[in-house]
Amino acid sequence: MSEATAGGVEGAPSALSTPFRIEDLPKALADREHPTVGLWNRLEGRPRTADFERALRVEVRDALWLLTRQWQLGEFRGSDAGSPVTATYSVGSATPSRFRPATGGQPQDLPADRPLENMAERRALPFTLGPDRISYDLRLAIGRRWLKLMSNHPPIRHHRDEYVELYPIAEPSPTADADSPRVAHPEVWATLQAVAGRRMDGYELYRHIKQGHDATDGLDHVAPPHRTLINQLGTRLVSWFDGLIDQPATDSTWDPRRLEHRFSVAARQADGTEKVLTAQEYPGGELDWHAFSIDPGTQIGGGTAAPAPINRTVFPAPVRYSGMPLPRWWAVEDGRTNFAAVRPDRTDLARLVVLEFALVYSNDWFQLPCDLPTGTLATLRGLAVTDVFGQRLWITPAGAGADDDWQRWSMFTLDTIGSDSVPADTGLFLAPTVPKVADGPLLEEVDLIRDENANMVWGIEQTVRLPTGDPRKGSEVAAEILAHRRRLFPQDPPTAPLAPIAYVAMTSVPGHWIPFIPVHVPGDTRKIQLQRAAMPSEIDQNPVRPRTTLLREGLDAAEPGPYFVNEEEVPQTGTKVTVAYNRTRWSNGRVAVWLSARRGAGRGEGSSGLAFDLPADTAPPA
Repeated sequence: MSEATAGGVEGAPSALSTPFRIEDLPKALADREHPTVGLWNRLEGRPRTADFERALRVEVRDALWLLTRQWQLGEFRGSDAGSPVTATYSVGSATPSRFRPATGGQPQDLPADRPLENMAERRALPFTLGPDRISYDLRLAIGRRWLKLMSNHPPIRHHRDEYVELYPIAEPSPTADADSPRVAHPEVWATLQAVAGRRMDGYELYRHIKQGHDATDGLDHVAPPHRTLINQLGTRLVSWFDGLIDQPATDSTWDPRRLEHRFSVAARQADGTEKVLTAQEYPGGELDWHAFSIDPGTQIGGGTAAPAPINRTVFPAPVRYSGMPLPRWWAVEDGRTNFAAVRPDRTDLARLVVLEFALVYSNDWFQLPCDLPTGTLATLRGLAVTDVFGQRLWITPAGAGADDDWQRWSMFTLDTIGSDSVPADTGLFLAPTVPKVADGPLLEEVDLIRDENANMVWGIEQTVRLPTGDPRKGSEVAAEILAHRRRLFPQDPPTAPLAPIAYVAMTSVPGHWIPFIPVHVPGDTRKIQLQRAAMPSEIDQNPVRPRTTLLREGLDAAEPGPYFVNEEEVPQTGTKVTVAYNRTRWSNGRVAVWLSARRGAGRGEGSSGLAFDLPADTAPPA
């Protein structure tokens, strides 16, 4: 007895009932009134258990049982349909050629000799880490390059010492409080003692030439032929450094309030209109099509004309994947894939849909070859399929319709920004990105965590950059600076306590913990934003400022201002933001290096130990 008759038949029409018919088949297909997925095309037995392992095992009983199973699966039912033989399609393509940061930057041409990650993530190099905090690594590298260029030309070699005097590396003073970041760390102090008076500040020369001046400015008694040669070497120095590390020409795409990158790219289509794609929440790292959305309300302007459409006739091929079941029930399959081991729950709809596709509909899908260059916004203009009977069918996109239609289903398509009902975009965006980017060591690492005990958010500088450019633990840097300042400003010895219990107004926190306090959004009495604050120093009660460029937003400007972070950007799990150099190679062989910030998941909540209004036992002086 077959399984279909073991417990009755459910979900199938009676043999005496009238077969279901569709009167207007073209209209039904166009309106999708009867979707294929979910249509019962076989008899199903009423299961007495949720275990289908024995049924999927396909135990061969006899020929009649095997014929019954084929009949249940509809293998004996014929249909007036044919397999596709050829397909002709036309693909319209557009190349993104314009780029604009969403943080208010000016539009610029999108270069074709570097990946999009370079344009989207690069940030300005920190030659100065704050007031009186100079980063010497790149300055020394540029100066070493300049002295090497002059050494390669004997007639001007004797001018090297003049540039060391003209652009000197100042030796910090161990008794000056302003030089504490440079002398508190032994390795930094030793490095600056070694290079002071012996090496030059190459960045000052680079900036001087970049502003349109000559490299020989400030030098006396230089012969005219030698002056021309030195100025030419100055132009070579600027070109060398500009090609070494990419920096943004205008504003970067990093939004410090949202802690993510925001930018737009635009492509000119064949009809002359402009299509803008905006990445609203790109945290950095892997950049692909899913980071973009169609932005109909934004216009960038400019751009190159779209290339000619791609018209091609190809041969469809059935879809194949590893472990795919054979289309016939009686065929002997490879036993490496055990579908009986898939045990989906009755409410696991996603796994049930995938399993139904694999077992029932997988042999109904075909694929067409279509080669597109990287950096293409492609739109299928038309697709005509010819089957074995010579019929020519016009295929429409499955994801067409209104963009806000919740019943619309599509893959690898872009959504549209805006709440109005607009037609869905069925294009495919092949972003001009690279499959792999090499990441350098973390130069800055900041953990934003919530402290429920203190009712605030802390920005913990886990890794900071030393003046020599090397990364160092933020706790060690803060402790070394505090110890050095204690030596500069010794405290008076404690006096005899007047009472056995003292009143502590506020406890202290480590110097690499930067507070963010909740404040109201201007004009709103309910919304909250996080504002950077400062803890008083243990030495002189002056505010302790952050040491990373991530948290120094607004401090190094000509007019220092506050720094705000949206309250929702720091969830209960926290947020981690890092800064590091990245390196990759583009399709033309060009090496691209840039400095970028990335955002990731945090480590969870934490406690700083900050408390107010505490009694403390007084210890007698030693």
